[in-house]
Amino acid sequence: MSMNENDEKFLITDIEGYTPQIGRLVSMMNYARRVTIDSVENLTPLQLDFLLDEKANSIGALLMHIASTDLFFRIFSFEKRELTAEEDKEWEAASYLGEPARERFKGNSVDHYLDVLKNERNKVLDKLRSVNDDWLNEEMPLWDNKPANNYFMWFHVFEDEINHRGQINLIRKRFPNDLQA
Repeated sequence: MSMNENDEKFLITDIEGYTPQIGRLVSMMNYARRVTIDSVENLTPLQLDFLLDEKANSIGALLMHIASTDLFFRIFSFEKRELTAEEDKEWEAASYLGEPARERFKGNSVDHYLDVLKNERNKVLDKLRSVNDDWLNEEMPLWDNKPANNYFMWFHVFEDEINHRGQINLIRKRFPNDLQA
């Protein structure tokens, strides 16, 4: 993620290139992402792969899950569709975590995960530049066909990231002595 002047301020405010409410949403998303990056940017592949126990997710898998949430909601809210079979197969382990994620996401550098996060977020930011504040209120059914709007969906994206960053920070605190930085 590239630093810009808004990353160095603690303001939920307008951002050039976005309508006012979308800019505020992007302000919140940017802050959440900046703190996530700060939590992981110096981790080694061994630290990224560490599992607390046989049912845990690794930090690497959680980072991929965060990226998959960007991807899913970008496709769902902008393209008004579910993932294709190919997209679902590619992102399934990241989306659902568990054993498939423990097997798939191993041995990668932090730069690998940060590149995936950046790539997916940049696609989202490009799409958010193309809509206006009215788009935030557009409704469509979400989980179990319950009404939701785009504002909620994008709030959920960074709320989910914050939740998983809490898991990441817990995992970091539980690294064994040989993985401590």
